[in-house]
Amino acid sequence: MNTQSFYTRKMLLQYGKQLVAARRLARYEKAIGKVREQDQEVIHARRKAMVERIAGEIVENLIFSGSDNPVVREVKDALAAVLEERYIFKYPPGDTDFQIYKVTPGGEVEVSDDERHEVMSKLWEITLRTVNSTML
Repeated sequence: MNTQSFYTRKMLLQYGKQLVAARRLARYEKAIGKVREQDQEVIHARRKAMVERIAGEIVENLIFSGSDNPVVREVKDALAAVLEERYIFKYPPGDTDFQIYKVTPGGEVEVSDDERHEVMSKLWEITLRTVNSTML
């Protein structure tokens, strides 16, 4: 009987160690889960900053330079679909600011300040959405 109680005690001792190890692992997994959530927030913030930077680049450099890039074409087509008008963006020579013209049957007409603000805000939204959908 003495030998059996030794094995029983050894088995119970091993089982107790396993329980302690299981509790420790559960605490570590819980802590790692919180860290992973924080990592996801950091990754999301970095991605958002990158999308905004690229969208700004597209708006400032490509659209106003008249680029025929596929992304620029997609943004301009989406803008025309949303606002139901075609717009032309130009930097006139000698001017420091860009101008937005609406394409009408009678020719190009410069937009008012209110309409310019609306066009630029829609342009920014569409560009952000387009860049966000195309980025990995």
